[in-house]
Amino acid sequence: MVAPEYNPEDAEVENPLRPKCLSDYIGQEKVKENLSIFIEAAKQRKESLDHVLLYGPPGLGKTTLAGIIANELGVNLRITSGPAIEKPGDLAAILTNLNPGDVLFIDEVHRLPRTVEEILYPAMEDYAIDIITGKGQMAASYHLPLPKFTLVGATTRAGQLSAPLRDRFGVVLRLELYSPQELAKIVERSAGILGIKIEADGALEIASRSRGTPRIANRMLKRVRDFAQMMTNGVITYESAKLGLDRMEVDEIGLDANDRRMLRTMIEYYNGGPVGLDTLAAAIGEEAITLEDVYEPYLMQIGFLARTPRGRVATKAAYLHLGITPPESDTDDNQQKLF
Repeated sequence: MVAPEYNPEDAEVENPLRPKCLSDYIGQEKVKENLSIFIEAAKQRKESLDHVLLYGPPGLGKTTLAGIIANELGVNLRITSGPAIEKPGDLAAILTNLNPGDVLFIDEVHRLPRTVEEILYPAMEDYAIDIITGKGQMAASYHLPLPKFTLVGATTRAGQLSAPLRDRFGVVLRLELYSPQELAKIVERSAGILGIKIEADGALEIASRSRGTPRIANRMLKRVRDFAQMMTNGVITYESAKLGLDRMEVDEIGLDANDRRMLRTMIEYYNGGPVGLDTLAAAIGEEAITLEDVYEPYLMQIGFLARTPRGRVATKAAYLHLGITPPESDTDDNQQKLF
């Protein structure tokens, strides 16, 4: 429920809810202000927009922004992803089918194979690609000019982008987590589109448990609607939203049962840490990559978890949230013994 990564079930609820223009896009005010200037300037010059890199946690609207850029420019949007482009020929086929000014959106751009990246460099910089066909004496090189296009890359891990690729993006924008008030507006807008009756208190309750992520908020709205339909005549009130989310074991700050189980395991079995990632994963029956990519980011953002060279450590705030008395710090005693 609270995993920010996209899953196929989100398509049904997300697609009709995606805003089509910047004026309908809620939140990310700094990104919107700068992007509107870049787009308007490019339109006045009758040029294609410079290449855009969008980065930030999953579920914040990077794909939606790519669609908005294409709509604001009045051009076509072509969508693909880094893992889907396995060979240079795949990328060449996509690039040669673009029309002048089109927007090519590559999701998870940091996962592009190295050989594909090498083809992308001249395409972004010189709007041309060089393709070699055949082998040995039969090899031939072809220089193919491309129409001017805008590449919009999205990534959740900007640090994994190679420096040559990152430097070729003229516009780099970071998306931040949303405030509960911004998410409440998104929930109310989504409810209106889906024909769901919702009260302001109910929207804010859903928003406050959504980890600052619109994708999670829309997912919760869809599930809370079921509880409201059976309990409050289809109207999402504060009571029905609270009851529904409590039933789904999502607490007041967005932690689910797995998050709390991870923290309790660290506190009860390992005295709050430090504990190694693989050890913790084995203790709660999850894969280490799942802990690192799904659970840890939000727990670190809210100050419940800390990474140290020796392993993961549960903070005092995590103890208090779970209703456990934190241990008294013996830092001062250790300092006295050391010196």
